[in-house]
Amino acid sequence: MRSLFSYNKDYYGGALMILIGLTAAYAGRQYPLGTLGRMGPGFFPTAVGVILAGVGLAIALSARPASGASAATHSTFDWRAWGGIVGGTLAFIALGEYGGLVPATFAVVFISALGDKNNTLKQAFWLSVGMVVIAVVVFWWALQLQFSLFRWG
Repeated sequence: MRSLFSYNKDYYGGALMILIGLTAAYAGRQYPLGTLGRMGPGFFPTAVGVILAGVGLAIALSARPASGASAATHSTFDWRAWGGIVGGTLAFIALGEYGGLVPATFAVVFISALGDKNNTLKQAFWLSVGMVVIAVVVFWWALQLQFSLFRWG
């Protein structure tokens, strides 16, 4: 029998996708599903949740046991990566509410990019600038999302 720690990151990533997918599908069932011809508000989150859970299941089932060398690298916890992900998400929430699309997008990309040890401040800055341009073009201009570019307070 394999130890719980003998699987690689694909197994745990697949399991997390299954959990998120099933949660989304369950939450979507709280709304009317409708039919394929006349979809209700619960159809899309339920469908995406089921698809996500199915993909997660496929990933988890295809995961191979970790080799000795890679199992040793998974035993250390990468605080910088987790800090970048959590910090970027919290910055987006705060700046999205009080700053607007441009500062929120810049902050989430910049902070998250710094979670990778290989990125420099210059690379994170230019990646953030590029993503801000893409976000403004796609979400604000093309899709006309009701999210102000800048908001103070």
